[in-house]
Amino acid sequence: MIRSIRILRQHGVQYVPNLRTAELNPLFRGRPVIKGEVPAELATHLAKMCPSEAIEIAPFSIDLGKCVFCRECEFAAPENIRFTNDWHMATNNRENLIVKADHDNPVIPDPDLVRKEIRNLFRRSLKLRQVSAGGDASNEMELNAAGNVNFDMGRYGIEFVASPRHADGVVITGPITENMAEALQICFDATPKPSLVILCGTDAISGGLFQESNAVKRSFLIRHPIDLYVPGNPVHPLTFINGVLDLIGRK
Repeated sequence: MIRSIRILRQHGVQYVPNLRTAELNPLFRGRPVIKGEVPAELATHLAKMCPSEAIEIAPFSIDLGKCVFCRECEFAAPENIRFTNDWHMATNNRENLIVKADHDNPVIPDPDLVRKEIRNLFRRSLKLRQVSAGGDASNEMELNAAGNVNFDMGRYGIEFVASPRHADGVVITGPITENMAEALQICFDATPKPSLVILCGTDAISGGLFQESNAVKRSFLIRHPIDLYVPGNPVHPLTFINGVLDLIGRK
């Protein structure tokens, strides 16, 4: 017992006490901010440079649903673009993921767009089935970390389960490849209704670098409404956990 107490003292407090107010290292690539008007020539250069076509020229904007957070645009135009360490980026409105000039506000879910049955049923307990639909394992590892001793989203009653029949919805990672399209649909059909659909990561939201690939089949997203978009490449556990908490209405 003395040995166990000594280990606890050496390790200290490992978990994040308050996930709502946690701050990340300044080097974290979070929500970008666009300052002022970007000159037309520079905007065109940045749009051509972007590997995932996340930048629009007129008006100049960055789509977080497509952005891979490489920061190349920031390196090329440091006076106009800055990636903050703000992890508030999850929303249920796809348009809110488009960052425009001189808009420096956290991206959060719109309560008016949340289905009423979601907050009535899942406010205190939410079980999710994670489906890797052609993912590269980066988002999958971050979602696993969301349940570890540091972040411990289970303290809010949010957990991943092995079977879709025990789940309240699906969390999709990856661009949804043709080989996984049918499996994803089967998994979703097995979840009790009403079922949540959460897209995690750039690949899931827009297809990312694979959006033009013939191996991608994203028709599932046309047939089913999306309850939450969680951008990131990969997604940070704080972004995912707080996005879900906002969605289900937990304070």
